[in-house]
Amino acid sequence: MTGHPGKGLMWKFVCGVMLGCSLGMPALALAPDTSSRPEPRPETVTVTTISTTASAPVPEVARPQARPEEEDQAVPVAVVAALPTAFAVRNSLRPHQRPRGFARKVAASTPKPTTSGRRGRICGVNEIKGQAISAIPGRIRGCGVSDPVRVTEVSGVKLSQPAVMDCTTAKALNTWVREGVFPAVGRLGGGPVSLRVAAHYACRTRNNQPGAKVSEHGRGRAIDISGVTLKNGATITVLKGWRDPVRGKILKKMHKAACGPFGTVLGPNSDRFHKDHLHLDTARYRSGSYCR
Repeated sequence: MTGHPGKGLMWKFVCGVMLGCSLGMPALALAPDTSSRPEPRPETVTVTTISTTASAPVPEVARPQARPEEEDQAVPVAVVAALPTAFAVRNSLRPHQRPRGFARKVAASTPKPTTSGRRGRICGVNEIKGQAISAIPGRIRGCGVSDPVRVTEVSGVKLSQPAVMDCTTAKALNTWVREGVFPAVGRLGGGPVSLRVAAHYACRTRNNQPGAKVSEHGRGRAIDISGVTLKNGATITVLKGWRDPVRGKILKKMHKAACGPFGTVLGPNSDRFHKDHLHLDTARYRSGSYCR
């Protein structure tokens, strides 16, 4: 190498490009013939498992296949059970059972019609409050009420204004509120506290149309309800709530429940005259209740 300057330069070039400048010929002489192999695994492998409350047997743990040199040294795997760690879930996450009497408590919290004493009752029913009034003569033929009452409350639900009708209609109204309005409203807003009365007794023709027959309003057999007010102060109106996805269901249930106690039930789906209220009257038909 030292005999000729050109050969020394050439060797430095080969060293720098192929082997790196930090390596020399002695490094190549000391390199091992084969690569180092890892030490064999110990004869016993300890596997930690999490015990559970179940009594099922512990499944066998699959041991990695031994390398060719170790096949004659393979031994069974020892499984050591350990207590759960601080992060282990001892039991599956299941919802807690409802306490006893939960359903009864929910049912008890649902508003119900109030019972009432005899004070202020009319039509022989404690839940119908108001007063009896003098007979109403009709100014046109077919109008008038022989034994009218002025109703202010039914089943604990007040009327927005005193409504004049006969006792048959008052009893139908009370039945509808108790068996139709309360179940339809449920616990929404705390339950119903009052009904918005749009019309009651009035000596007029049907829908105020000239030449039409006398309305059931003119006989004291009808009442129009435009909405229901809840305990929290909110009001569900027929005009704005009939097509609402939530309030509409309530109003339609009320409408359906009125078919039976009343002979005629008309709502927004019947005609343009009833788009903002439910017409309820006690007229009877041979074919049964007329509900639209």
